[in-house]
Amino acid sequence: MPIAFIEKRRKRNKPKSEVVGVIGDVSGRDVIIVDDEVDTAGSVTQALEIVKKQGARDVYLSFVHAILSDPAFERLSKADYKSIVTTNTVHIPKEKMLPNMTVLSIAPLLAEVILRAHEGRSVGEMFNE
Repeated sequence: MPIAFIEKRRKRNKPKSEVVGVIGDVSGRDVIIVDDEVDTAGSVTQALEIVKKQGARDVYLSFVHAILSDPAFERLSKADYKSIVTTNTVHIPKEKMLPNMTVLSIAPLLAEVILRAHEGRSVGEMFNE
């Protein structure tokens, strides 16, 4: 599977980072943008715009923590993506749910981690199974 990277820079003494480009070829391909968290959705929507300008077909967004502070809902509502997949590590109020958003529960993962820790088994082995 081909892979490309979004190049993001944070200027000294500035809280915001800036997406400056794509390393790799996304032209004519479906793209999945993966991020750890989305707060205001500035970086993820910049990344989305850049891959679309470089010829990406369908773009899917995936992030673990959906903070979704203002203006994230507005930015994502206007963005050209196919769907979003996130987790329930942060509560997402109904008014911030987007039409093509899937929220996955991390409860089974946490339950397995707790069980393994309680039984003295390796948590790391979960990722080899």
